[in-house]
Amino acid sequence: MITHRKTVTAWLLLTPMIVMILGVSGYPLIKTIYFSMTGAKLVAPDLTDSWVWFHNYVRALSSANFREAIWHTTYFAVISVGAEVVIGVMVALLLNEVFVGRTLLRAMLILPLALPTVVNAMMWRLIYNPDFGALNALLVQLGMLDAYRSWLGDPATALDMVIIADVWKNFPLVALIALAALQTVPRDLYEAATLDGAGMWNRFWRITLPAIMGPLSVALVLRTIEAFKVFDIIYVMTRGGPASSTKTVSFYVYQEAFAYMRVGSGASYALIVVLISACLIAGYMYLIRKHGEA
Repeated sequence: MITHRKTVTAWLLLTPMIVMILGVSGYPLIKTIYFSMTGAKLVAPDLTDSWVWFHNYVRALSSANFREAIWHTTYFAVISVGAEVVIGVMVALLLNEVFVGRTLLRAMLILPLALPTVVNAMMWRLIYNPDFGALNALLVQLGMLDAYRSWLGDPATALDMVIIADVWKNFPLVALIALAALQTVPRDLYEAATLDGAGMWNRFWRITLPAIMGPLSVALVLRTIEAFKVFDIIYVMTRGGPASSTKTVSFYVYQEAFAYMRVGSGASYALIVVLISACLIAGYMYLIRKHGEA
């Protein structure tokens, strides 16, 4: 009887939150699903919402440009998150050691995170500038480049340059999470392993990595989801160019719905992106649960 009352009380307390979530997320989701099966235009969508059923989805999946945008997004997510994890763990290991100035470096690690994405994107646009950019000046002075070049104007390098800007801003998040996890590892384990003759790599592989794997997995999930729906840094730095070489799925959805005013097909593209993100989240949650049970 007491358990039943607790259950009822819990549901009564949760009801306002559930109603709010359904109102804020549920209604827009249902409306998006509705529009995805119509030919609605941005101007007067209620007057142009003739039913086309699954035609928008078939058109999206058969579009070479949309598949190319998915490839750009996957490349961006894999390379940027991979680099952030590697650099973040290396920085965390360094800052976990005792040396003069460690506290100052730990504080400075927050600076890139504190920058708004738009400011970070504008800063890197200036660094890559083909006329007076700091990167060109540095490489020419070091003799690694004969003349200034347009890093963001070349389809072969534009996406990689955006990835570098994104990694610089977000690797501190991984570093801080890994550093917090490293604080919980007892020093005795390292001393015992050293006495047993374990080298640096063996200590990292057998002690450090298992200890930080749980928190690191959470960072990996969060960053992968964020990287897969990247939009703002692309919009500010390249606007999807040159020659669509940096056009990601979020930018593709934006163009379809707001630049070309095709709300119906834009909604179908957006729902496909949501489905892919949901699959990624489910996969990562499975891996995290499996790691927790091991």
